[in-house]
Amino acid sequence: MAKKAKKTVKSIEPNIVDLANGWMKQYKLDYKLEQESLNDAIDKALADYFSKNGGSGANRPDAKLLLRDKKLHDWPVLIEYKGYKDKLVKLGSDGQVENKKTNGEPLYKNINSYAVNGAVHYANAVLHFTNYTDIIAIGMTGYRDEQGEIRHEIGVYYVSKKNFGAGQRVGDFDDFSFLAPKNFDQFITQVEALSLTPEQREQLKAKREQEVIASLIKLNNDIYKNEEPKLSEKDRVYLVAASIIATIGVPGKVEPLEKEDLKSSTEKGNTDGEIILRKIKAFLNEKHIPEAKRNTIERSLQNTLTGEIINKVENGESQLRRVFYKIIDDIGIYYKIGLSTDFTGKLFNEMYSWLKFSPDKLNDVVLTPSYVATLLVKLARVNKDSYVWDFATGSAGLLVAAMNEMLIDAKRSIHSPEALLQKELHIKAEQLLGLEILEDIYMLAILNMILMGDGSSNILNKDSLRDFDGHYGFGKTDEEFPADAFVLNPPYSAAGNGMNFVERALSMMHKGYAAIIIQNSAGSGRAAEINKRILQRNTLLASIKMPGDLFIGKSSVQTNVYVFRVGEKHQKDDTVRFIDFSEDGYTRTNRRKASINLRDTNHARERYQEVVDLVRYGRSKLHFFTEKEFYEGHIDPTDGADWNQSAPIDTRPTLADFKKTVSDYLAWEVSNLLRRQANTEDGLGK
Repeated sequence: MAKKAKKTVKSIEPNIVDLANGWMKQYKLDYKLEQESLNDAIDKALADYFSKNGGSGANRPDAKLLLRDKKLHDWPVLIEYKGYKDKLVKLGSDGQVENKKTNGEPLYKNINSYAVNGAVHYANAVLHFTNYTDIIAIGMTGYRDEQGEIRHEIGVYYVSKKNFGAGQRVGDFDDFSFLAPKNFDQFITQVEALSLTPEQREQLKAKREQEVIASLIKLNNDIYKNEEPKLSEKDRVYLVAASIIATIGVPGKVEPLEKEDLKSSTEKGNTDGEIILRKIKAFLNEKHIPEAKRNTIERSLQNTLTGEIINKVENGESQLRRVFYKIIDDIGIYYKIGLSTDFTGKLFNEMYSWLKFSPDKLNDVVLTPSYVATLLVKLARVNKDSYVWDFATGSAGLLVAAMNEMLIDAKRSIHSPEALLQKELHIKAEQLLGLEILEDIYMLAILNMILMGDGSSNILNKDSLRDFDGHYGFGKTDEEFPADAFVLNPPYSAAGNGMNFVERALSMMHKGYAAIIIQNSAGSGRAAEINKRILQRNTLLASIKMPGDLFIGKSSVQTNVYVFRVGEKHQKDDTVRFIDFSEDGYTRTNRRKASINLRDTNHARERYQEVVDLVRYGRSKLHFFTEKEFYEGHIDPTDGADWNQSAPIDTRPTLADFKKTVSDYLAWEVSNLLRRQANTEDGLGK
């Protein structure tokens, strides 16, 4: 007997399309179908973004709208239909729309097969390539039940720079009436009320961080392998910096540079490099970057952008235009959605690795992880009124962390919008100062601060030990910078592993606090003479032993964090808090293909806050740590080599130790007695 053929489930997508579009007709909504144009910007974004099958183009939502709310804010609405049961949305284990693999690559199967996943994919195209920052993604599917009746499901998601493009479910909806003009403002109120929990934000940040790394590795490898003639490491870094600055724009002042603006013209004054450079100059001018700094940035980038070879046109395209396209396509999304400290840290750590340094400088160019930067800032007691400086600023990660802490404190304590705005401007323009001697890294610091809201005014390309007099670099150049907070990760090859930077900075301060992370041999003899001089004017408050794998993959040095009170001589009876922070709660790996190389496996965030509290308030704040990791002791101010102490181990035996020893001995004796008796009996029986 022949097997009965398996019944194939037929898609009812045409019925779903008819039902949904019928609702929109009923509400008199001006919707556009798959092949129709919504507007040039959105049409082009959908064409430029990678498709649901890979490659570019062919991103065609089944329906799309552009709706305006009562605040005159435009909301793109992108709709995708399916016609099968259980094809509404595919979520990952974290509860988020699963459109990417763990390595950051697109998950085409999900994007193709599920209605919401497809709509969120389209929304990210708009987020990536337009100025729209808030998009509604709608998925709808359906099936026929046992009686042949159509059953439908609707998924409505909010995709925004606020949720890093991941999307958030808005609520339950039975039809599209929430899009009707009379209901739309109420719906938008519901959307704007959405928020992410701290845990969700951390999860999404971790995902995006890995995507940044994967995208930058791909970009660097692509340029290195496929671009002829070859571009140097410095050129590759400068091209990324130039492309980002040119495409940020200033609302209402400077239009972001679009890909189609580069024509690969050979006309003098209109080469691709000259077009990018003009856009950068306009941006810097509108951002009111000081003239001397503008000139430095423009001069540094000009050499790369206006070179004859990179602008040479072959087959209708310059190498510069081709590389610009790659940069925007690969990493554009990450600053479109609003780069946070975590993202810029990953961005600049990876770009750092593109630059080549001599072997003796490798340990000097390791960036501070963002969570360690935040620790240093909190240990230095930074608040909205602090004046913070860094004498070896690298890519400005420590100053970015300080700026964030200052802005958070300002928002917490200032309740007048106008006063808050003025304070934020003052923080960025006058309360941060950084020095970086390496020009390549200085350029990254400038770009970092511009991306983070522009606290770049007093980022100086100077030798902090020889050329810096303690004054503002721009603006109030005749005034001393009134530093009362100092944060530092110095070059470890410098004198005393870098303690000479600490001595120099603290000698120019009158009050405040300092927190530095440094190779721990600086506190055990390598910098003894410098340390003794430092303690003549400053008090060592704490010595914190950091995890040995903190800089895994970058450097293998053991580090300590030292915390000082500035302007008070250290007395021999001053208490120093020694903390063993070897177990900080994070598990680190160094695998390029790992989805996440940093995992919070043991209350890491809570442990970092506890360290801050222990340094400030003492043992009353012990929770995750014990007396084995926390010790209050003293140092000899005339020694300089006794800064790395640990809790003393009490070797005196207790009564319990004695009882255990006696118990173990008696057990051993009984065991021997029984064994001898057994052997004797065996001998008698033979």
